[in-house]
Amino acid sequence: MRLSAIDTLHLKEALQNAVVKCSERCLYQSAKWAAELLDSVPDPVLSELDQEAAAGLQGYQHPAFSSNPDPVEAELEAKELSKYLLAKSFFDCKEFDRCASVFLPDSLLSGLLSTKANDPANATPKGKGNALPFEKALPTLSQKSLFLALYAKVISGEKKKNEESEMIMGPQDLGTIKNSHLVIVSRFLERWFAEHKAEDSDLPPSQGFLEYLYGMVLVKEKNEDAAFDYLLNSVHLFPWNWGAWLELTNLISGVEQLNKITPVLPQNIMSFIFYANTAVNLYQQGQDLAASVNDLLKLFPTSSFILTCRALLNYHSKDLYTAEQNFSNLLALHPHRLDSLDHYSNILYVLNMRPKLAFLAHLCSSIDKFRPESCVVIGNYYSLLSQHEKAVQYFRRALTLDRSCLSAWTLMGHEYVELKNTHAAIESYRRAVDVNRRDYRAWYGLGQTYEVLEMNAYALYYYKKAAGLRPWDGKMWQAVGSCLQKMGKDRDGIKALKRALLADSYYDSTVSSFGSAGQVDRMAQMDPEVLLQIATMYDRLGEVEEARAYMELCVAQEDGGAAENADASALATSNPGESFIVHGDSPGSEGDVEGGYERGGGAAQVEGTGVTVATSKARMWLARHAMRTEDYVTANRLATELCQDGVEVEEAKALIREVRSRVELADLTER
Repeated sequence: MRLSAIDTLHLKEALQNAVVKCSERCLYQSAKWAAELLDSVPDPVLSELDQEAAAGLQGYQHPAFSSNPDPVEAELEAKELSKYLLAKSFFDCKEFDRCASVFLPDSLLSGLLSTKANDPANATPKGKGNALPFEKALPTLSQKSLFLALYAKVISGEKKKNEESEMIMGPQDLGTIKNSHLVIVSRFLERWFAEHKAEDSDLPPSQGFLEYLYGMVLVKEKNEDAAFDYLLNSVHLFPWNWGAWLELTNLISGVEQLNKITPVLPQNIMSFIFYANTAVNLYQQGQDLAASVNDLLKLFPTSSFILTCRALLNYHSKDLYTAEQNFSNLLALHPHRLDSLDHYSNILYVLNMRPKLAFLAHLCSSIDKFRPESCVVIGNYYSLLSQHEKAVQYFRRALTLDRSCLSAWTLMGHEYVELKNTHAAIESYRRAVDVNRRDYRAWYGLGQTYEVLEMNAYALYYYKKAAGLRPWDGKMWQAVGSCLQKMGKDRDGIKALKRALLADSYYDSTVSSFGSAGQVDRMAQMDPEVLLQIATMYDRLGEVEEARAYMELCVAQEDGGAAENADASALATSNPGESFIVHGDSPGSEGDVEGGYERGGGAAQVEGTGVTVATSKARMWLARHAMRTEDYVTANRLATELCQDGVEVEEAKALIREVRSRVELADLTER
């Protein structure tokens, strides 16, 4: 993806405009995002032909306030300038109620939105106009001032909600306290949009920011369908507000929904960035997504946001060492940036890079120890030191600063599991799911916790949820299969575990089709523990030949190869789309983990596992099977190998003695 010099200048102008417009409305995070992206756009090299065309754009500088092309809105903004400056200064000083009252005092709001005025019984008969007889007219305000006042009202309600909430995970912390100002803002905006959508309205067109605010309010009120429509309208009217795109991302539950809405998005660079970011957040991976991220990096080579997307793409693809290197380079480019460093700390935790994690924790603490990301990083460091009480303390601190901090809820659940406090762990995971239902780590954690409590039906339900979110993660399917095995559902357990092997091959060998046994034989590495589980279940079902084939595959993993005579065609031809996913709401991280609980992606296995407990058990089973079939040569060889391995030596020696006695007895019988 390449832009011409003129197009690059237009892009920089649009981003400059976005920074000013978002800053005017106190949308600080969106303004910061746009400013960082603007800073990463390299200056174009203009040819002689371009220079004249670019004369009006090059060196473009915004005035203190952005101009409004609509003459009615521009006149209103000019009249309100003094009051607007007062309101914005109150907002900047975090006096949100004072900010709102500059344009919308409580007396005005209570009169406009009284119960009597909104009673349907007072409505004007159909066809007689839209106004209610007891309603006062909405105040005539510019959209910029109106947005600032209503946004301050929402923020004030969030602040009071947090103040009234109990201590994190305290006895009264039920997560039921609501933002009391949402109703006021929602009713006001409902009337405002009704007036502007009326056929006889001569009001100026909307600028997109009030649609964003109403969509955000509707999301908090759990009215997601209406919120989606308003947010979509917002990004069409003003596509440079990154906050609106993020709200849309949070509403998208799967890649199918993402692909469905893509054609109705505005066709510009922001849609491209949105698609890539949402796909990464949905744990997608693949060459197409990687190419999209790389294309964006050509346009914004030093963008911290795009570089973070690339690192997270590696992270979700289980390429932890590449992800760690990308985060390390990002930190070198932007040493004071704390965004997404909680993910970096998860990677360092899983890779057991204690010195780097200690450095990261110290860096975050020195920059801002009261940022949620800093608290999560420090909590991960204490967890790596096995100081789980201190880790919980820092995760609680992160949640005190931001109750929607997903990483803190999930990681605190892991720590409570380590502390054997299963009730608190379950509550932490449930709160993580409430924040983001796409967080497979929390679903997986719930499954593990219920499995510890031997409540396998519940565990299976949550494992299936996690597998539905990560269908190509073998660890998810392994958990499903193990749970089914414990419940005595061997046939279903075998299907799930075969899918786990196929999923691991997807990561390790980039195998994308599963059509023949030969493809399975060429897999770089399979988990011997999974192969042993499959073989054991086949043995219980009485299918001895299938059991033998998987036992041989298990033993073959010591050298990283496949067994010569292993008949694993069932694995290759098993349907990768086999459905184990439960979509209901009632019951019937990631990769290598510390203490069995996931934090990030797992590192890929190396070639050849060497002797393990699983391969030794498989070798013992094969030796006994050879004894039953009177193949004494094979039985003696396998038992001798067990003695050399140093595993189950006494049983192996006993087996060797039994082989010798049977051979001697056979010789005597022949004589």
